[in-house]
Amino acid sequence: MTSWITICDTCKREDWATSGKTRTDGEELAILIEAAAEGRETVRTRRVSCLMGCTHGCNIAIQSEGKLAYTLGRFEPDQESAEAIVDYAVKHAQSETGQVPFREWPVGVKGHFVTRHPPLPKD
Repeated sequence: MTSWITICDTCKREDWATSGKTRTDGEELAILIEAAAEGRETVRTRRVSCLMGCTHGCNIAIQSEGKLAYTLGRFEPDQESAEAIVDYAVKHAQSETGQVPFREWPVGVKGHFVTRHPPLPKD
């Protein structure tokens, strides 16, 4: 089953205004995540404008139908973060429930979990 990585492309870390960057930190992270996810059959990406976690930027969500969903934040817009996010999403996709044992979490996602959401009821 496919797991989706939803990336907030409007996230700006505290130092963004003085950094001189033309793209937001969220856009930078989105580019890196999209590249890291390329060719991964069980992971897809999408961008949204605002996940409303501004104090936790950069933010992403990992979701799949019928599984636990997670919001993660406080990422640096760098390659290491992008790869850890995609690696975790692959494990999420492989899990029947969406729960990944802690011992299998990539180091780069540890300490970044903000919320966990139960799957929606079937009806």
